[in-house]
Amino acid sequence: MITIQKYSDENKANENQKQEIVQFLFKHLEQYGDPETDISDAINYALGFGNKPGGLVITARDEKTNDLVGAVVVNKTGMGGYIPENILVYIATDKNVRGKGIGKNLMQEAIDSSQGDIALHCEPENPALHLYKKLGFTSKYLEMRLKK
Repeated sequence: MITIQKYSDENKANENQKQEIVQFLFKHLEQYGDPETDISDAINYALGFGNKPGGLVITARDEKTNDLVGAVVVNKTGMGGYIPENILVYIATDKNVRGKGIGKNLMQEAIDSSQGDIALHCEPENPALHLYKKLGFTSKYLEMRLKK
Protein backbone atom coordinates (compact mmCIF):
# COMPACT_ATOMS: atom_id res chain seq x y z
CA MET A 1 0.00 0.00 0.00
CA ILE A 2 1.16 3.52 -0.75
CA THR A 3 0.30 6.96 0.58
CA ILE A 4 0.07 9.85 -1.89
CA GLN A 5 1.13 13.36 -0.78
CA LYS A 6 0.60 16.50 -2.90
CA TYR A 7 2.68 19.65 -2.56
CA SER A 8 2.00 22.95 -4.31
CA ASP A 9 2.37 26.69 -3.81
CA GLU A 10 -0.45 26.36 -1.26
CA ASN A 11 0.99 23.30 0.51
CA LYS A 12 4.76 23.67 0.28
CA ALA A 13 7.18 20.92 1.19
CA ASN A 14 9.65 21.85 3.91
CA GLU A 15 13.39 21.94 3.13
CA ASN A 16 14.00 18.37 4.34
CA GLN A 17 11.10 17.03 2.25
CA LYS A 18 12.33 18.96 -0.78
CA GLN A 19 15.86 17.58 -0.43
CA GLU A 20 14.51 14.04 -0.02
CA ILE A 21 12.50 14.40 -3.24
CA VAL A 22 15.50 15.87 -5.11
CA GLN A 23 17.73 13.01 -3.97
CA PHE A 24 15.08 10.43 -4.83
CA LEU A 25 14.56 11.78 -8.35
CA PHE A 26 18.30 12.18 -8.95
CA LYS A 27 18.85 8.52 -8.05
CA HIS A 28 15.80 6.93 -9.67
CA LEU A 29 15.58 8.89 -12.92
CA GLU A 30 18.74 7.01 -13.87
CA GLN A 31 19.83 7.75 -17.48
CA TYR A 32 16.80 10.02 -18.01
CA GLY A 33 17.78 12.37 -15.18
CA ASP A 34 19.32 15.79 -14.77
CA PRO A 35 21.76 17.35 -12.32
CA GLU A 36 20.47 17.79 -8.76
CA THR A 37 20.44 21.58 -9.18
CA ASP A 38 18.07 21.32 -12.16
CA ILE A 39 15.77 18.95 -10.27
CA SER A 40 15.79 21.32 -7.30
CA ASP A 41 14.98 24.28 -9.58
CA ALA A 42 12.02 22.40 -11.09
CA ILE A 43 10.68 21.58 -7.61
CA ASN A 44 11.10 25.19 -6.46
CA TYR A 45 9.26 26.32 -9.60
CA ALA A 46 6.42 23.86 -8.92
CA LEU A 47 6.13 25.10 -5.34
CA GLY A 48 5.92 28.72 -6.49
CA PHE A 49 9.20 29.94 -4.97
CA GLY A 50 10.52 33.16 -6.51
CA ASN A 51 7.14 34.21 -7.91
CA LYS A 52 7.07 31.30 -10.37
CA PRO A 53 3.71 30.15 -11.78
CA GLY A 54 3.74 27.02 -9.62
CA GLY A 55 2.64 23.48 -10.25
CA LEU A 56 2.59 20.22 -8.31
CA VAL A 57 4.96 17.80 -6.65
CA ILE A 58 3.32 14.48 -5.85
CA THR A 59 5.00 11.71 -3.90
CA ALA A 60 4.21 8.10 -3.11
CA ARG A 61 5.39 6.49 0.14
CA ASP A 62 5.36 2.88 1.22
CA GLU A 63 2.93 2.80 4.16
CA LYS A 64 4.93 0.16 6.05
CA THR A 65 8.42 1.65 5.76
CA ASN A 66 7.51 5.31 5.05
CA ASP A 67 10.16 5.20 2.28
CA LEU A 68 9.67 7.37 -0.78
CA VAL A 69 8.87 5.03 -3.70
CA GLY A 70 7.76 7.51 -6.35
CA ALA A 71 7.63 11.18 -7.24
CA VAL A 72 6.32 13.41 -10.01
CA VAL A 73 6.94 17.11 -10.71
CA VAL A 74 4.54 19.17 -12.86
CA ASN A 75 5.26 22.83 -13.66
CA LYS A 76 2.63 25.31 -14.82
CA THR A 77 3.70 27.05 -18.03
CA GLY A 78 1.63 30.18 -17.50
CA MET A 79 0.23 29.67 -21.01
CA GLY A 80 -2.67 27.88 -22.60
CA GLY A 81 -4.02 26.81 -25.95
CA TYR A 82 -0.97 27.18 -28.15
CA ILE A 83 1.27 25.78 -25.37
CA PRO A 84 -0.18 23.34 -22.80
CA GLU A 85 -0.88 24.82 -19.37
CA ASN A 86 1.37 22.26 -17.68
CA ILE A 87 4.53 20.30 -18.36
CA LEU A 88 5.35 17.05 -16.63
CA VAL A 89 9.02 17.61 -15.82
CA TYR A 90 9.95 14.48 -13.84
CA ILE A 91 8.46 11.17 -12.81
CA ALA A 92 10.31 8.27 -11.25
CA THR A 93 9.60 5.19 -9.19
CA ASP A 94 12.01 3.11 -7.15
CA LYS A 95 13.23 0.29 -9.39
CA ASN A 96 12.41 -2.21 -6.63
CA VAL A 97 8.68 -1.47 -6.94
CA ARG A 98 8.34 -0.84 -10.68
CA GLY A 99 5.51 -2.63 -12.42
CA LYS A 100 3.21 -2.38 -9.40
CA GLY A 101 1.13 0.57 -10.63
CA ILE A 102 2.82 3.30 -8.59
CA GLY A 103 3.86 5.29 -11.68
CA LYS A 104 0.36 4.96 -13.09
CA ASN A 105 -1.15 6.15 -9.79
CA LEU A 106 1.20 9.14 -9.69
CA MET A 107 0.43 10.03 -13.31
CA GLN A 108 -3.33 9.75 -12.75
CA GLU A 109 -3.05 11.96 -9.65
CA ALA A 110 -1.06 14.52 -11.65
CA ILE A 111 -3.64 14.47 -14.45
CA ASP A 112 -6.56 14.79 -12.01
CA SER A 113 -4.88 17.56 -10.00
CA SER A 114 -3.72 19.73 -12.91
CA GLN A 115 -5.84 22.41 -14.54
CA GLY A 116 -5.56 22.26 -18.33
CA ASP A 117 -3.48 20.23 -20.75
CA ILE A 118 -0.20 18.53 -19.88
CA ALA A 119 2.85 18.12 -22.11
CA LEU A 120 5.83 15.89 -21.45
CA HIS A 121 9.10 14.99 -23.13
CA CYS A 122 10.03 11.34 -23.40
CA GLU A 123 13.00 9.58 -24.94
CA PRO A 124 11.82 7.12 -27.64
CA GLU A 125 13.40 4.17 -25.79
CA ASN A 126 11.97 5.09 -22.37
CA PRO A 127 9.78 2.20 -21.13
CA ALA A 128 7.36 4.75 -19.60
CA LEU A 129 6.29 5.73 -23.14
CA HIS A 130 3.80 2.84 -23.10
CA LEU A 131 2.23 4.15 -19.87
CA TYR A 132 1.92 7.68 -21.26
CA LYS A 133 0.15 6.40 -24.37
CA LYS A 134 -2.15 4.23 -22.24
CA LEU A 135 -3.12 7.31 -20.22
CA GLY A 136 -4.08 9.21 -23.39
CA PHE A 137 -0.94 11.16 -24.24
CA THR A 138 -0.28 11.49 -27.97
CA SER A 139 2.76 12.58 -29.92
CA LYS A 140 1.87 15.86 -31.61
CA TYR A 141 5.28 17.32 -32.42
CA LEU A 142 8.89 16.39 -32.86
CA GLU A 143 10.83 18.46 -30.35
CA MET A 144 13.87 20.32 -31.58
CA ARG A 145 16.24 22.39 -29.45
CA LEU A 146 18.98 24.87 -30.12
CA LYS A 147 21.59 24.59 -27.37
CA LYS A 148 23.60 27.77 -26.81
